[in-house]
Amino acid sequence: MANSGKILLVGFGPGSVEHMTQRARAAIAEADVVIGYSTYIKLVQDLLEGKEVIRKGMTEEIDRCSEAYEQALQGKTVALISSGDIGVYGMAGPTYEVLLKSGWTPDSHISVEVIPGATALNACAALVGAPLTHDFCSISLSDLLTPWPVIAKRLEAAARGDFVVALYNPKSGRRTQQIVEAQAILLRYRSPETPVAIVKSGYRRRQAIYKTTLDNMAECDIGMLCTVLIGNSSTFIREGLMITPRGYANKYDQLNGATRGGEQAGRSLSMGLIGWHACVRKHIREQPQLSLRDIAQYFDTSLAEILAAIATRTPEEETGPYQAKALPADNIEKVLESAKTWGHLRAIVRSQGGATAELLLQAVNLVRRGDWLNLVNEHFHLHVDISGIQRAWFFSRADLQHGVYFCDKHGNAVFSLLLVKQGLTYDAGSLAAFKNTTEQFGLIYLHVAEPVEIEEKSDE
Repeated sequence: MANSGKILLVGFGPGSVEHMTQRARAAIAEADVVIGYSTYIKLVQDLLEGKEVIRKGMTEEIDRCSEAYEQALQGKTVALISSGDIGVYGMAGPTYEVLLKSGWTPDSHISVEVIPGATALNACAALVGAPLTHDFCSISLSDLLTPWPVIAKRLEAAARGDFVVALYNPKSGRRTQQIVEAQAILLRYRSPETPVAIVKSGYRRRQAIYKTTLDNMAECDIGMLCTVLIGNSSTFIREGLMITPRGYANKYDQLNGATRGGEQAGRSLSMGLIGWHACVRKHIREQPQLSLRDIAQYFDTSLAEILAAIATRTPEEETGPYQAKALPADNIEKVLESAKTWGHLRAIVRSQGGATAELLLQAVNLVRRGDWLNLVNEHFHLHVDISGIQRAWFFSRADLQHGVYFCDKHGNAVFSLLLVKQGLTYDAGSLAAFKNTTEQFGLIYLHVAEPVEIEEKSDE
């Protein structure tokens, strides 16, 4: 059997000796061979006396991995080194890919150890304050290996989700527009005054730190040695420190003060997973004039989430003029068939681009053709793809609105079918047919006998 070799994947942090872990230092001392990008080799030069050193260029990552494997096959202990954390945009992933492709397994005679180090976002954050105290993500702007549409989608998601964002590989001599595009995407969701910190060569000899705003970020001196930290909606700069609050102000009047009304120390927020639907229902009770879309926009959530909040009220709870009942996808065909008895309908269809079409038709003209529902009147045809519908929701709003919403997997309304009033009232037959349908699916319809003083406002 061949001599047992060893591959040590070493992340040595920012590059300064005092920020290198003891295990990283010990791993380099243990190694017979040290392999790395030439800049990384220079950063740990003082630790390499007596070692065989193999330097590789910037674009020779796979060569480094293959060389490490070849040296380990000879029974040597190999340290493949990287600044920061070798598992974060580092060499750990490619090394395992090369090993697995070569037939290596964790049970083979070559052992592999990953030795973590402080990554660039940790080091840079420490230099500017505490910008990562709440949820954050890192995104590399390098499109050398990742398609730009994928990067743009991740930037969009991070911006929409209000994450603090750390940008790796923000700009190079050839890649100059990526940072500009990233800025434009973030500005769709964030204030131009959002704090930004740019750290170049953190904890190294030529360290430089710049603080700016999202609006001015792309104008700064940014290169491959920089990490860009972009705050979220709560991040602020004070006394030169960039800080993202942890969220204590959501629960306490002061950092060490009493809890806010409705909150309890050591318990989830009232807007936590269990309680936030109750907050939706409270908002509805206090402002019954709002439409479903008004409420969804206020809470920045999907229409289905608002309907779910209404549908899950407790028996002793009121939701003002609203009531709802959820139906799983396997009942949608039955609902559509039963809807043909509802008489005169208003169909509202939303396109993926956000456009809304509205059509008045007789319910008997709902025609199913495979994955398509045809909505037809004498002047117009609408064809709705219903293959992506996941749930349906019966909905009533006092005596102003009765109907059903059909939602996709994201909770967005694909289309809705609403009863149409004849003058000031609903046709008795249509209302009875609607009530009969809802009762088939377990909804106890609460008829409002007296007029309700609510401004009639479209839910679309």
